[in-house]
Amino acid sequence: MNNFKKYLTISEEEKKWGIYIDSIGKSHVKPHEIYPSKDHPTEYYFSWEEGRILDEYQIIYITKGKGIFENKFATLEIDEGSFVIVYPGQWHRYKPSEETGWMTNYIGFKGNIADHFISQLLVNKNKPVVHVGINEQFLECYDKIFEIIKKESHSYQSISTAIIIKLIGHINANIKNDDFNNNRLSEAINKIRYSLRENIDKDLNMQDLADEYNIGYSYFRKMFKKYTGMSPKQYHLQLKVIRAKELLLTSDKSVKEICFELGFQSSSYFSRMFKQKIGVTPAHFKEHKHFVEPQ
Repeated sequence: MNNFKKYLTISEEEKKWGIYIDSIGKSHVKPHEIYPSKDHPTEYYFSWEEGRILDEYQIIYITKGKGIFENKFATLEIDEGSFVIVYPGQWHRYKPSEETGWMTNYIGFKGNIADHFISQLLVNKNKPVVHVGINEQFLECYDKIFEIIKKESHSYQSISTAIIIKLIGHINANIKNDDFNNNRLSEAINKIRYSLRENIDKDLNMQDLADEYNIGYSYFRKMFKKYTGMSPKQYHLQLKVIRAKELLLTSDKSVKEICFELGFQSSSYFSRMFKQKIGVTPAHFKEHKHFVEPQ
């Protein structure tokens, strides 16, 4: 998904739900790029000199690069795989390193139910940066919320906020199981899963991915399957199928266009594979607008 940001108008009815989203976004700041950009509403934009105070919570996930976060209590390093929790009413500022830039996913939300769940988060409010590594569960939460908000279908707020609660639960579970998450193999597998998701349009060599993390391929394939339930190649293929279903349902692109957009060299192979996984051909799926089961 490309960079984007969205600031939402909230109805009184939506506020009654007790937790609602104000802002969301996905951002890639390149090395030496001016930060922050000035195309944000006044209440969100800040200069490094002045910092800012928000009236919402934000959960920011840094997936690449590094930087720093400051509030009146501490100056904290941010690196790849870190969450930054921004609290309403708390002065803060943050920025990426000029040398690395960074990639972030963020969600801003508030409400009395939000207060409750954030209060259960095992994060020091005065030092609200926690390293959890690159984790597919976190990325799936963000991606699902982004897709729901972009479509703005009926009841999108209540559906999206349920995923926020799920995200908070995943963060807490990850913190509790810190010893396991620091395991070198699980960290490598999660980073590779992230690479597979980010390169969904490519035909990746799984041996090269294993070599990148100095893991023997046979052992890597065995442990990846144990960790995810499928081989790396099948996992990547499954991501492609999920994306193909989305494009078939929501875009005007032809089956052939979708085939090549997702890195398949043959439309006939794409159709055979899709039918094997879904039960119908891509053309049939598109024509009849099949219901997509939640992934």
